[in-house]
Amino acid sequence: MNGGGEGLAAPATSGAAVSPLEWKFSQVFGERTAGEEVQEVDIISAIEFDRTGDHLATGDRGGRVVLFERTDIKDHGGHRRDLERMDYSISRHPEFRYKTEFQSHEPEFDYLKSLEIEEKINKIRWCQTANGALFVLSTNDKTIKYWKVQEKKIKKVCEMNVDASKSMENGAVASSMSTSSKPYLANGCKDRPVSSPSNDTSFPALHLPVVTSQETSLVARCRRVYAHAHDYHINSISNNSDGETFISADDLRINLWNLEISNQSFNIVDVKPANMEDLTEVITSAEFHPTHCNTLAYSSSKGSIRLIDLRQSALCDTHSKLFEEQEAPGSRSFFTEIIASISDIKFAKNGRHILSRDYMTLKLWDINMDSGPVATLQVHEHLRPKLCDLYENDSIFDKFECCLSGDGHRVATGSYSNLFRVFGCSEGSTEATTLEASKNPMRRQVQTPARPSRSLGNLPRVLRRGADNSGADTNGNSFDFTTKLLHLAWHPSENSIACAASNSLYMYYA
Repeated sequence: MNGGGEGLAAPATSGAAVSPLEWKFSQVFGERTAGEEVQEVDIISAIEFDRTGDHLATGDRGGRVVLFERTDIKDHGGHRRDLERMDYSISRHPEFRYKTEFQSHEPEFDYLKSLEIEEKINKIRWCQTANGALFVLSTNDKTIKYWKVQEKKIKKVCEMNVDASKSMENGAVASSMSTSSKPYLANGCKDRPVSSPSNDTSFPALHLPVVTSQETSLVARCRRVYAHAHDYHINSISNNSDGETFISADDLRINLWNLEISNQSFNIVDVKPANMEDLTEVITSAEFHPTHCNTLAYSSSKGSIRLIDLRQSALCDTHSKLFEEQEAPGSRSFFTEIIASISDIKFAKNGRHILSRDYMTLKLWDINMDSGPVATLQVHEHLRPKLCDLYENDSIFDKFECCLSGDGHRVATGSYSNLFRVFGCSEGSTEATTLEASKNPMRRQVQTPARPSRSLGNLPRVLRRGADNSGADTNGNSFDFTTKLLHLAWHPSENSIACAASNSLYMYYA
């Protein structure tokens, strides 16, 4: 990758400040009633919009994949091109409906390692559509599956010409059928004239059954199974922009697959040391560049992001760029390394920026500037005094996801008490909104002093803003660490967010 950034789009954070958005509730799927106990298998574990934003997929801990389709623009011909011509700032009210679901993974047991393999869906990724069919990659801890979902016409035998009395003489019709000489027409189809049996003993004229396509049904079929390539739990899958390959990542390795070849993959990153006692960091997330098929990034438990170029060597054991933030002197504590671990990374749509989420913050990185993040956004800084409690109840190991808007002006991530936060990342923006995942989302604007406009090159390495030191949620209650919003996705071309709170899928728009 060239350090000068030839061919890259303008930075996401450049330009005039964008006014804060007013978020509104749109829809909810699977909302539980008061007092209803949620089954573990129903908790949503993955969310993903497709490239058009017309379809949404969720995966749950029970191994199911549920697909939703957009309905508010369904009836307009060529609607995708119309949407691309529209101004991004125009508020729309996207509406989705349940499309279909299928069982993607089942619980397994590895007898060689005496290891139970959960059916939980870790990640979902959409592939390119073809001939009206939808293609989805889904993975649990060990096995990736490639699914094709398409409409199939159900064919039924509509009518048959059978003379019951003559057939009974030949023993072909059960005694429960009518013994009258009236022709028997199957499946309740409309009567049509049939030849009457003659008075002699000869068999009446035969007519072939008529087969018709009466209705359509969505059928999910597993096209490929990519298995036995990971010794550790798969944490990421990511499609390449070439439409032919994808990567899968576990704690120590990243493998490159061809969609059409399931019995072999190429190991392109291997961080496993010769002696496992020397292991100091693991891979936590990996993603392909949105447009450059030779470039991908992966994050580590030490808080660093490595950019690698597949053109350099077959085994990318050396990175082309390293992004990490230097520790402030004297700031190290027992929890420093734990909260520095990056749980998720996402490329901006233009490929110029990478968004990362660690336990306490969101960081925005410019891939042409490896001295440090261009912005650091505090998600729940008020929890810092409670890190000891969070460590005791294992909450400090929760893995929150992050997402960017299609225009690159905003980023979002989740927190506790089913809250999620939306930050403006345009230059001069002070937008920091907290919303609750519910039908009546409580919202809070966290305003910070405006900073003078400046170019990206002059920005300080760390911009701390949006900090909330109240230690309480929007209702003034203490944070509930048992309810957490880990998974969310931003519509690729509109200001619309889908997020998962337990077994419920909430949709918001602005």
